[in-house]
Amino acid sequence: MLALLTNRMLTILFINMELILPLSFALMFVLISICPTSAHRHPKFSLPKDYRYFPDEKLEVPILTYIVRVKKVDQGDDSLQSNDLHSWYQSLLPASTKTENQQRITFSYRNVMDGFAVKLTPEEAKALQEKEEVVSARPERIFSLHTTHTPSFLGLHQGLGLWNNSNFGKGIIIGILDTGITPGHPSFRDEGMAAPPAKWKGHCEFTGGRTCNNKLIGARNFVKNPNTTLPVDEVGHGTHTASTAAGTHVKGANVFGNAKGTAVGMAPDAHLAMYKVCEPVGCPESAILAGMDTAIHDGVDVLSLSLGGPSFPFFDDPIALGAFSAIQNGIFVSCSAGNSGPFYSSLSNEAPWILTVGASTIDRKILAIAKLGNGIEFIGQSVYQPNNFTSTLLPLVYAGANGNDSSSNFCAPGSLKNVDVKGKVVLCEIGGFVRRVDKGQEVKNAGGAAMILMNSQIEEFNPFADVHVLPVTHVSFAAGLAIQKYINSTSTPTATILFEGTVIGNPHAPAVTSFSSRGPSFASPGILKPDIIGPGQNILAAWPVSLDNNVPSFNIISGTSMSCPHLSGIAALLKNSHPDWSPAAIKSAIVTTANTVNLGRNPILDQRLRPADVFATGAGHVNPLNANDPGLVYDIEPNDYIPYLCGLNYTDKQVGLILNQNVKCSQVKSIPEAQLNYPSFSIRLGSSSQFYTRTLTNVGPANITYSLEIDAPLAVGISIGPAEITFTEVKQKVTYYVGFYPEDKKIRGKNLFSQGSIKWVSTNGRYSVRIPIAVVFL
Repeated sequence: MLALLTNRMLTILFINMELILPLSFALMFVLISICPTSAHRHPKFSLPKDYRYFPDEKLEVPILTYIVRVKKVDQGDDSLQSNDLHSWYQSLLPASTKTENQQRITFSYRNVMDGFAVKLTPEEAKALQEKEEVVSARPERIFSLHTTHTPSFLGLHQGLGLWNNSNFGKGIIIGILDTGITPGHPSFRDEGMAAPPAKWKGHCEFTGGRTCNNKLIGARNFVKNPNTTLPVDEVGHGTHTASTAAGTHVKGANVFGNAKGTAVGMAPDAHLAMYKVCEPVGCPESAILAGMDTAIHDGVDVLSLSLGGPSFPFFDDPIALGAFSAIQNGIFVSCSAGNSGPFYSSLSNEAPWILTVGASTIDRKILAIAKLGNGIEFIGQSVYQPNNFTSTLLPLVYAGANGNDSSSNFCAPGSLKNVDVKGKVVLCEIGGFVRRVDKGQEVKNAGGAAMILMNSQIEEFNPFADVHVLPVTHVSFAAGLAIQKYINSTSTPTATILFEGTVIGNPHAPAVTSFSSRGPSFASPGILKPDIIGPGQNILAAWPVSLDNNVPSFNIISGTSMSCPHLSGIAALLKNSHPDWSPAAIKSAIVTTANTVNLGRNPILDQRLRPADVFATGAGHVNPLNANDPGLVYDIEPNDYIPYLCGLNYTDKQVGLILNQNVKCSQVKSIPEAQLNYPSFSIRLGSSSQFYTRTLTNVGPANITYSLEIDAPLAVGISIGPAEITFTEVKQKVTYYVGFYPEDKKIRGKNLFSQGSIKWVSTNGRYSVRIPIAVVFL
């Protein structure tokens, strides 16, 4: 909680790679270190030398890929053609590069920025930066990658509600930036699909034509790797996210017989376009920018990015830059919040023009019960559930007992060579920089019969269902401690695992997952992030290869990477249902109609089984049906961000880099962050009162009245006026003011922050438009 009062005091060692990578798809994530820094300076972002440097035989020195920004050129009404633009960029390069046959420029950007990506030596980069036309040249960074049941869990049903009103997303194009796609998977067949809209300008590298088919209408590869020429998914991540967003109906989907049903994406009749920008070692910044630049040109309606890095100022964040260009073109952008929870201020993708999505659980469990020799049973989960595993009690051993090497606790590779586990059930701890499935492999290699995997205190009551290589149950931290106590209580501890398959109906769902990144936002503390949470744990979706010899192939994985495409698909449904809504209006509809309670009608919980706070949930859990008819929205036009950005104390140059136009903040009336017409409040409250406004737009019926309901945060006084609003017309706008007043410090006690909400409720009972409030005490 100290991070709430100071700048980010947290080092994130890695983006929890085991959340999204099962078995043989071992994605090597880039280590990123986030150090304490000032509010408007980004943390240092280190890269491994063996990835950043590309030897060049002619130069005999290492070269790097640089992102080069150039001054905006006034091109009049007719913009430069791509070839002309590339030639101009080429002319700016140092003389040392022009006598070579090789092409140094890897990407030329037209939409997300004025600039290009180029391979240079540090000396050449320094020479380039001295040119008058060049704004900046810096080495690129590498970013990390961050369903059978979820449609019904979210209230999406055939022929009813939002699916019916939105025609399943028909005619909407969802662009996915990821690891590529598996084009032959049945989730991407085009039976019954209409042809893409006439506006589509994209290309399919699989076919060499305009489309791959009427479902997968585009597929491009931006990974500059001689071993990767087509946008084929070598990892699985992109295939999974694409099918979650817009996969078509596939009957009989399952993994090892579990989670069986009809797999379908959120917007099954939407078109998909895949932009491959990631490979097994990460996502180069130059490729991300190229993918977003091309997607904007191609005419996508929704962009979905399940990837990200640490916090950067928006003018130096490639995803924020590309997303701003996207919303200027009416494109909705959904991004994953990151997998660095449960720590505070651990978010990725914080820009207010992005929908930042955290992860929740669903009400499906794949049960595996740890049964001890004393008769006590502990509920856990596992996807792999062999039918022939014995129910007879077996010897039970804790891998870290008897002074074994500390790596034994985690069942790290090679750590059990000298531990007698043959034929036994082995208790292992999560963590130790070892993937969960690799722990099971070590137990199997050492001759163990089964594994009980216990959470750490951080994950607490948040076990995962994984595709393990031997009988396993993953249990909570509390269960693990109880099992350790049992082992120490007897000379002959025994246990077995009872597999009970798929069970639906957990009343605690949805809950915030332990890994889901939390706010407050580091780049802009006055904007509440994440915006929303959606299904992100133990999600079944398409996979490139079969893990269980079943066809078609699916897999169950976890991460905010999984929650993001759920919201991308829902945004596609809303865009079809309301083609006149702006990206900000769609976001507002999602945020203001979110659920704040679980299936048991109790507050949404976190991994500790305690009520989750606003920095974990944002507005709450997505409710697609209510989002389709929100009554009121908080709308924002792209130019409305200019006074907000100037208010962040960015320079004219920095604001101009975001907007891709010249800006003079001295001629703009800057506003504080909390004054942006955002569908939430994030307040840093000291001894002085603060006053803001919000503007509502009526997207419901005319002649309707709303009254005010306030849930005031602890130790904060709130005044709002007017207390009642009547809308006489559709699209009518009404502004109200909000005052925040600090109350006696004794009231708040040791609380570092408090939370509440503002709700406008229609007198006919049809609409309830809620925005959350977060107050951090200074």
